Amino acid sequence: MPRPFTPKVITANALLEGDVVYFTAQDSWSREMCEAEVLEDQAHAEVRLIEASRQQDVIVGAYLADVKPGEQGPEPTHFREDFRRTGPSNYFHGKQAEVH
Repeated sequence: MPRPFTPKVITANALLEGDVVYFTAQDSWSREMCEAEVLEDQAHAEVRLIEASRQQDVIVGAYLADVKPGEQGPEPTHFREDFRRTGPSNYFHGKQAEVH
């Protein structure tokens, strides 16, 4: 029996900067997960992933990532996605330097 579909967002890397980005309901990309479109249906998620992947002049490596509802919007359910959204880990800069 297949697993039930869990909520997802579409994530990728910005082509020029390499930053982690999230696909929004307005067909644009945001560096903030809280602005990502949350996909609740598998068929709709697959269609949106195809639409997002067509923006090859903006992003690379689009895929679906599991999320759960949070106070500020969607939150990752997997360590990898939580790690990706905080930015590079080799030294204190970028998103890690911002005050939250």
